[in-house]
Amino acid sequence: MAAVLRGSRYLVGRCCRHVDFAFVSTRSMASKTQVGFVGLGNMGNPMAKNLLKHGYPVIATDVFPESCKELQELGAQIVDNPAEVADKADRIITMLPSSPNVIDVYTGSNGILKKVKKGSLLIDSSTIDPSVSKEMATAAEKMGAVFMDAPVSGGVGAASSGKLTFMVGGAEEEFTAAKELLSCMGANVVYCGQVGTGQAAKICNNMLLAIGMIGTSETMNLGIRLGLDPKLLAKILNMSSGRCWSSDTYNPVPGVMEGVPSGNNYQGGFGTQLMAKDLGLAQNTATNTKTPVPLGSLAHQIYRMMCARGYANKDFSSVFQFLREEEGQ
Repeated sequence: MAAVLRGSRYLVGRCCRHVDFAFVSTRSMASKTQVGFVGLGNMGNPMAKNLLKHGYPVIATDVFPESCKELQELGAQIVDNPAEVADKADRIITMLPSSPNVIDVYTGSNGILKKVKKGSLLIDSSTIDPSVSKEMATAAEKMGAVFMDAPVSGGVGAASSGKLTFMVGGAEEEFTAAKELLSCMGANVVYCGQVGTGQAAKICNNMLLAIGMIGTSETMNLGIRLGLDPKLLAKILNMSSGRCWSSDTYNPVPGVMEGVPSGNNYQGGFGTQLMAKDLGLAQNTATNTKTPVPLGSLAHQIYRMMCARGYANKDFSSVFQFLREEEGQ
């Protein structure tokens, strides 16, 4: 029904308004309606850029105005708050750091649900507690809108190149409409089930990612201490059974790979603080479901310790540097 409402509202709008050639040109002559975007951080900024590249007019906002400047120069319309985004667009994507941020952006005093239009499609690509996604879906439904969770995997590089993987939870009949937008920003868009299942898939993925990164860092550190050249060791690992994403795509050792945070003093990428947050979500869900996750628990402890030792804003692959520094203590 929501999909029908969105389509009918657009058709009525087209029939009733006078022709405005400037307005038509900004819509790229491809009948692509405006898309709202809230959250222009390391991930949100390149995601919104890819929507612009695909011809979608973007209406955006961020709590930090300076984050909006680059997108505005590329043609996006910038507004003051999420409610204004909802007033101007009936398809909105949010990309935010945590559950409290999502709750505020949707239900706060200037939140999306204050001015959301009936039939709107709301897609949240943040990584948050699945229970919060379900709460937001219920709140959106009361306003006649549809909420879907669609967290991502792939990091800043994949966000920039449009090769993210989206894990989508929500009403199956709305998946096609969501996929139309998400495919502009990702190479893989996977339907996982009802609201919250996208978050469940993402939490599981990130727990494995953290465990794999710690294991890769320990392995590389041990090999270096045994006299192996790190590039040679990485080459051997990547043609052997130990190969993983952290070894062949995002190696944590400085100088082994170009274009990754380890080659830039661990700047950019996916922050240690965010990884600790995601591992905390994994721990909460594991406790609630009585699921044993001993390695996940250890990974959570290590990343929390890193945050306390000054690594919070560094990329999560800085666990290699953390382990090296621990040697001297």
